[in-house]
Amino acid sequence: MRIGELARRTGVSERSLRYYETQGLLTADRTPGGHRDYPDWAVDRVIRIQEFYAAGLCSSKIAELLPCVRDSDGGPSAIATPRLVGDLTVERDRIDRKISELLRSRDVLDDVIATAEGRDTGADGAGR
Repeated sequence: MRIGELARRTGVSERSLRYYETQGLLTADRTPGGHRDYPDWAVDRVIRIQEFYAAGLCSSKIAELLPCVRDSDGGPSAIATPRLVGDLTVERDRIDRKISELLRSRDVLDDVIATAEGRDTGADGAGR
């Protein structure tokens, strides 16, 4: 499939797809006319890449991780090294810290919302 079709099917810009290629995250054959020709599995690969970026991983870490993950379902493949496991554990710990920070922020917002709702309804006795 051409780059435009891959972009449409994944919701990722053509520019991003080209960037993924330069980072070694995605590969494409070339037609005789020089156009990129992606295999069908590229859709799943791009989805995995997007998931890893959303988790906060950088492109170099994603490039290390991709060979260890099946494109079709994101499950683990048989290829992994102890070093990669250590690196990914560090990344997972970073994500866990970020989740904790976000939960704390949400709790603060919930308190502010509850207070504001009480004030708007006159529940605190102050009225409007």
